[in-house]
Amino acid sequence: MRHHPFPDDLVTAQEAWTRTYQELARPHPTGDTALRRRLIRLSVQLYFHPFWTRQAHPSASRGDLLHRVRAGRHDREDTAA
Repeated sequence: MRHHPFPDDLVTAQEAWTRTYQELARPHPTGDTALRRRLIRLSVQLYFHPFWTRQAHPSASRGDLLHRVRAGRHDREDTAA
């Protein structure tokens, strides 16, 4: 049963945010300015996504989205089942 039908673009942005954050954790000999800028852009995209305006408890939904992406599960897979 799906609790939050996350839009594909929101899931994709969260996946990109997670990858970028992990990449920032690694040492970069040439600097990490581009990664920091990408992380900021993705953070804004995630925070202000229209999906959150339709949710009664957006903070719980954001946590669920992050948990699903980290676990490698999201609604695109749930609908295929």
